Amino acid sequence: MQIIRANLDKLHDSDHVSIELKKLKLLIVTYSKGRQLEKNIEYTCPMHPKVRQLGPGNCPICGMNLEPVEINLNEEENTEYHLMFKRFLISAALSLPLLFITMGGRNFIHQESIIPYLKWIELLIATPVVLWGGWPFFLKFWQSLKNKNLNMFTLIGLGTGVAYGYSLVAVLFPQLFPDSFKDSMTGEVGLYFEASSVIVTLILLGQVLELKARGQTSAAIKALLGLSPKTAKRINADNTEIDIPLEQVVQNDRLRVRPGEKIPVDGVVMDGNSSVDESMISGESLPIEKIVGSKVIGATINATGTFIMKAEKVGKDTLLSQIVQMVSEAQRSRAPIQKLVDVVAGYFVPIVILISIITAITWSIFGPDPKLAHAIVNAVAVLIIACPCALGLATPMSIMVATGRAATIGILFKNAEAIEEMRKVNTLVVDKTGTLTVGKPKLVIIKSAGVISENELLSFAASLEKVSEHPLALAIVDGAKERNISLVEVTNFSSVTGKGIQANYQTKIIAIGNRAMMDDLSVDYKNFDKEMDILREDGLTVMFVAVDNQLAGFIGVADPIKDTAPVAIKALQNLGIKVVMITGDNIKTAQAVAKKVGVDAFHADVLPQMKAELVKEMQKEGRFVAMAGDGINDAPALAQAQVGIAMGTGTDVAMNSAGITLVKGDLMGILKARALSEKTLTNIKQNLFFAFIYNIVGVPLAAGVLYPFFGILLSPIIAAAAMSLSSISVVFNALRLKHLKI
Repeated sequence: MQIIRANLDKLHDSDHVSIELKKLKLLIVTYSKGRQLEKNIEYTCPMHPKVRQLGPGNCPICGMNLEPVEINLNEEENTEYHLMFKRFLISAALSLPLLFITMGGRNFIHQESIIPYLKWIELLIATPVVLWGGWPFFLKFWQSLKNKNLNMFTLIGLGTGVAYGYSLVAVLFPQLFPDSFKDSMTGEVGLYFEASSVIVTLILLGQVLELKARGQTSAAIKALLGLSPKTAKRINADNTEIDIPLEQVVQNDRLRVRPGEKIPVDGVVMDGNSSVDESMISGESLPIEKIVGSKVIGATINATGTFIMKAEKVGKDTLLSQIVQMVSEAQRSRAPIQKLVDVVAGYFVPIVILISIITAITWSIFGPDPKLAHAIVNAVAVLIIACPCALGLATPMSIMVATGRAATIGILFKNAEAIEEMRKVNTLVVDKTGTLTVGKPKLVIIKSAGVISENELLSFAASLEKVSEHPLALAIVDGAKERNISLVEVTNFSSVTGKGIQANYQTKIIAIGNRAMMDDLSVDYKNFDKEMDILREDGLTVMFVAVDNQLAGFIGVADPIKDTAPVAIKALQNLGIKVVMITGDNIKTAQAVAKKVGVDAFHADVLPQMKAELVKEMQKEGRFVAMAGDGINDAPALAQAQVGIAMGTGTDVAMNSAGITLVKGDLMGILKARALSEKTLTNIKQNLFFAFIYNIVGVPLAAGVLYPFFGILLSPIIAAAAMSLSSISVVFNALRLKHLKI
């Protein structure tokens, strides 16, 4: 490469060649950079995701080519596929005349002088097919022996190697063979060049079709990546506007988004208003109205108005990037059912080799003449037909396609285990705020106890809540802003999980919280109990406000129930799933919400750690529990449940603790996740059935069990075709999940 570059530099000044040489030099430099970049990319095996290395290579366990861990739109076409396709075309072109000669073509050759040379012609044609066309298989065969991991390439290498090697020796040294190896009519040793060549060709065809189909499993991720715009219009400090590449956008950049454009990154609207199509994220077809202060998501489409936004999350922090990352990781994870397959596969190849040896011995003793020739042919057929590729692909292919399909409907599976476990759920535990309710509560009532005015009460409450991350905090702050009430600066802010918050304002100690918090502070609230109970029965969440350990009043906030919640809960109950609501809210509010949505049972006044304990109690009763929540306080219960389901509208902590994330934050997504789980496991079982039944039937046929009864033998060529067909059938069956209607 360095010599070529040096020569190019010397010739560069020549007028008539300089332009072409510049192009060639650019290609060489680009190629060199590409190869260097390729060496720095992490690769993994789709069937054994724990196998990872920098740069391309083969899996030491199964022999499959490693694939890049991160998929990107700029990667070149699958080079492995193109090389394999080239090998297949050339091998097929050479194998056809070889088949013609051996399958009756000799009868058309009337010149006796040519017939003795036919075996040399067969050798000449078969050698490039086996040694060049089959070179990748022989290389992986040798690696399987060196790594002491017997796999599909062990069987392919043994089968084709024995057939070709036997025929090669028969041509070069026919005198070494006893009469038992020779045909009784012609006196020639049987040759199997056509078998070894056609086996290689058919396996190449199977690999080509498999690689083509496997390439489609990353289509969902590439489709998601393709949603991002390539540029953004940044507004500079002097109010000039410039188009910049998306990767140059940084936090707090001001960006202009015009009608019809894709929103570049996640952020918040600073000026203007519009409606935004968020269907690519949530699956919701209706545009969402956006005003000043509204959150916007990168890659969603601005429909009507123009607005200015502030970039908040860029690069790998955007929601779209996180979705892509989650889907990629889920596709590489392993389902629990795969453990059984791994155990079977570990014993499978040695057993097949043993069966092949037994087949060879049996035919060499009891078979018809030429005995040893029949022994070799049937032993090769056993090795070829029993290739365990279909068995290895059965589970990973279904998982890869299913996770991609799920992402397109707003369901993100963290790993393959979550897909498999979701179908077993018989109890669903749901949080109230943000899960059953919209999670965007509004301030409804302010009641002073007479110590301070209502405006002062709201000012204190909103000043504390401004620092809080609780879902109800924003409602109180927004309520203060709507009433033009100024906020004050507080100090020594502290949060008591499940109870409330406390801070200092000048010399005053201000506290907001529930009964438990007031009890801790010895605040007397009995005079307001009845009034607050009436509000709670209407579904309001009511919080006490205390100043210097004296009740100052209370604030009531209402959070509307999601329209789809009652429908989803009814549908889940029809599937035999018990739905239990657990909330930190008081019993009156919880009872009102529980009645409206129709849950089977509810628990109120529950602290975060108690949520996890309640989940654990249900598990002890033999229940298979899924927990759906959206807040930090739900994280312990999400982690405790067999399946944690996070609302995508909630916190990152909740999503990190969960096995499933519903991007739209809609309980209907749980129904879809359940249906997808059942369909995926059915698909995996179908694949495993195809793989197992194929081997259960194919191996005895290849060994020749039908010969004593019907005189039928399975040719190694037919065995190779059947082996390829089994792998292809598994791949295409898995791809059906792409078009699953849920």
